[in-house]
Amino acid sequence: MAPVLSAIGLFTVLLGASLPLIDFFIVNVALPAISSDLHASAAVLELVVAGYGVAYAVLLVLGGRIGDTFGRRRLFLAGMAAFGLTSLACGLAPNAWTLVGARVAQGAAAALMMPQVLATIHSATRGKRHAKALSLYGATAGLSMVAGQILGGVLVAANIAGTDWRAVFLVNVPVALVGLVLAVRTVPETRSAHPTPIDGPGTALLAVSLVTLLAPLTEGRAAGWPVWTWVSLAIFPFAAYSFYAVERRADRAGRTPLVPPSLFELPGMRRALPMVLPFSIGFGGFMFVIAVALQEGLHYGPVAAGLALAPMAAAFFVASLGGPRLIGRYGSRVVTVGGLLQAAGVAVLAVTVARDWSNLTVLDLVPGVTLAGFGQGLQLPLLMRLVLTGVPAERAGVGSGVMVTAQQSALALGVATLGTLFLSLAPSHGMRDALVTVLVVQLAAVVVTALMSLRLTAMD
Repeated sequence: MAPVLSAIGLFTVLLGASLPLIDFFIVNVALPAISSDLHASAAVLELVVAGYGVAYAVLLVLGGRIGDTFGRRRLFLAGMAAFGLTSLACGLAPNAWTLVGARVAQGAAAALMMPQVLATIHSATRGKRHAKALSLYGATAGLSMVAGQILGGVLVAANIAGTDWRAVFLVNVPVALVGLVLAVRTVPETRSAHPTPIDGPGTALLAVSLVTLLAPLTEGRAAGWPVWTWVSLAIFPFAAYSFYAVERRADRAGRTPLVPPSLFELPGMRRALPMVLPFSIGFGGFMFVIAVALQEGLHYGPVAAGLALAPMAAAFFVASLGGPRLIGRYGSRVVTVGGLLQAAGVAVLAVTVARDWSNLTVLDLVPGVTLAGFGQGLQLPLLMRLVLTGVPAERAGVGSGVMVTAQQSALALGVATLGTLFLSLAPSHGMRDALVTVLVVQLAAVVVTALMSLRLTAMD
């Protein structure tokens, strides 16, 4: 009998999916408080963000493969428990370098848990329930990314029991405990019918590829672009090509590599996954930059900086709820419309910032962030659903791992590139012009996503 994921089970895995995404963004508004309390330099602060993101991205596909082999429920429970423990370590960190180490461990724990969510949904739901579950996953992902920043601001300002910034990590502990109790009772065990051994060479080369790209881009500016950053970037294309060559050779030999190139022959992977990249690069960069600009440029408190994005979260939620019905009626054109609405929102935001920066209020930001959030809500849930279209159940873990790795790497790349652009321009051009420049670059990424969406009509 095929495993069935109940409504409570779906809520439980979606709760697990929200934690890693919330924690990628929750720290943004807490960085000034962390810097003040732990006397952390800019380079170390960027490691607090990047250490988590890189570890998470590097290990995601491996986490999916391990779940396929040893059981996704088992790995979900292990990942949830490890995430709770590493969050506790972050919250109790006595110094900045201990916090960096705990964040790296937290990213690794997230990589164990996250791929099991989509793989379980893919393996334990069917038909309309499957489509609805994937839409809810996409909505959860988008909301978590915005809600993380809002929640971070509220927790830092609340200073619960004198915890200050530490609360943004400690809040995960009770949530993880609740998730563990629910998962034991409601999440069915699933695994691949034909488990395959771990692809050691592929895992190592993927790790080298991602680290040599993300680490120097994230740390380079704050560290003064030392020699190691340029050496690392020079190694990246060779590592990436070696990874592709090793995986292609294994696939053709009948073995199952970490990331089978044949997986990208599926329509969803081929057409929808490339769209996730510019979308996530722009989104990740925007969330980091807006937090810094509002707090350091306009001297907003953490609550105001977080709540400035509340209309974006509300609009995303409304759009993601109505999205499946619109998709059933209008097909993939909904994604194109979403891209155009997001582009309009980013353009409005750029004009608003350029026109009245010194007197900018939270209310002034509402039209731009609302339009952008609504457009994002029409895009992300459907894109995630389309990426997994046609992925067989036995490859659910690796398929979801590939998708989330692409998304997570792009989010981290957005923070690294757009964040570096903003922080490089701000001292010489001022916060306003630096922010407008980043918004224009994000607008270009949104336009690219909208143009790419025209290729989705073949999947309707």
